[in-house]
Amino acid sequence: MQHPVRYETHGEIAVIRIDNPPVNATSHAVRLGLVEAAARFAAGSEKVAVLVAEGRTFIAGADITEFGKTPLEPHLPDVIFALESLDKPVVCVIHGTALGGGFEVALGCHYRVMLRGARVGL
Repeated sequence: MQHPVRYETHGEIAVIRIDNPPVNATSHAVRLGLVEAAARFAAGSEKVAVLVAEGRTFIAGADITEFGKTPLEPHLPDVIFALESLDKPVVCVIHGTALGGGFEVALGCHYRVMLRGARVGL
């Protein structure tokens, strides 16, 4: 199985791509992947990172399959801190919905771009 968070470079631009169907929920693998991508971006020569998601929505909240289980680190606040504390800018591109923790991730980025029809909510 492919990891749900991929890190790509295009010249001076890093692309952090979430692909965790069907709604890109913030599962443990996604949280871990985002923290790892933030660390890679911090250490790399890229000047800006763009956070995008595959499929029909940005991040539509928590992974309900993890409800009732012992939470695993990194927790969502750790992910948001890893993004917002970077010295280089992170821009997220919101399409579809960014709900709950997904919108929190977007707010942790330095800049947000919303495509037409995108919706956000806490």
